[in-house]
Amino acid sequence: MKQPGFFDVEERLARLSGLGDQLEAFSRTVDFDAFRPDLEKALAYLDRSKGGRPPFDPVLMFKILVIQTLNNLSDERTEYLINDRLSFMRFLGLGLSDRVPDAKTVWLFRERLTQAGAIEGLFDRFDATLRNAGYLPMSGQILDATLVAAPKQRNTNAEKADLRAGRIPEDWQDKPAKLSHKDRHARWTLKFTKAKRQDDGTLPTTDLAIPFFGYKSHISIDRKFRLIRKWKTTDAAASDGARLREGLLDKTNTASTVWADTAYRSKANEDFMEKKGFVSKIHRKKPHLKPMPRHIQRSNAGKSVIRSRVEHVFADQKSQTGLFVRTVGITRATMRIGLANIVYNMRRFLFLERINAAA
Repeated sequence: MKQPGFFDVEERLARLSGLGDQLEAFSRTVDFDAFRPDLEKALAYLDRSKGGRPPFDPVLMFKILVIQTLNNLSDERTEYLINDRLSFMRFLGLGLSDRVPDAKTVWLFRERLTQAGAIEGLFDRFDATLRNAGYLPMSGQILDATLVAAPKQRNTNAEKADLRAGRIPEDWQDKPAKLSHKDRHARWTLKFTKAKRQDDGTLPTTDLAIPFFGYKSHISIDRKFRLIRKWKTTDAAASDGARLREGLLDKTNTASTVWADTAYRSKANEDFMEKKGFVSKIHRKKPHLKPMPRHIQRSNAGKSVIRSRVEHVFADQKSQTGLFVRTVGITRATMRIGLANIVYNMRRFLFLERINAAA
């Protein structure tokens, strides 16, 4: 068997391009160097004049996080696949003889960004890129939330009570190793789903309630381009509706209309939107113990045609990138969900640019 040469590698990369390498499209379309100022500010590397191995380029490391998010990879799997896949190496600008960051280096890089609270700035940086490319928030906005699973915790009833009260269980306080593996911010909730039709064709009188543990991703997308413009991470038990008044509404949208499901319908929210100049298109709730009036049914049905577009965002994140929180604590969960939102916007940007080029 002959040794692979330079032209063999180039031929293989050309074949990958012909097959549609998504990462190559990312490199052509997304200016990753625009993230450099935010990355360097968050990392605050020390002066290296006294020697020591220099750190990896922060943009290269951020691109590794993009790969990781796109493919739902652990740190160890990320290290292996960067060494194994030519498409990953090309995206990162690495040659076969170049040093590849190991799993610990990837973890440390992400942890430094997490502790610095850098994800909001990185998201805003790419949002500015989208706006400069002509993708302004337009035609109103749509709000919704989805549950994001996290590793389940095995806690006693007493420990659960302490956590709900915001206390650290006494048994954990003198065990730092155990404390570091316990997620004190994720919560249990019930996930309701429609019951399946029975064998005789009838539907059960009640829907299914499935216990769920983890976090909740709240987003606001613009109706025109379906890009995520505002977002927030909470525990799974947090109310959807209350988040509307906590920075989820985008005041820069060219239209004032707001769509959302009935979870966001409340007097406090309606008053808040009216005061801020927004027009509510939020679904109306069914009257208690009364049938839904026909005119409200028709109104809700019309709103659903628009509101349902936000479901496509969550479907993309969960089916294409396997959105899941592997870490412990809401700070790291926020980093994970924030990266997923940035990567979704990048993929949507590629799609929109492709549509514009074909027009």
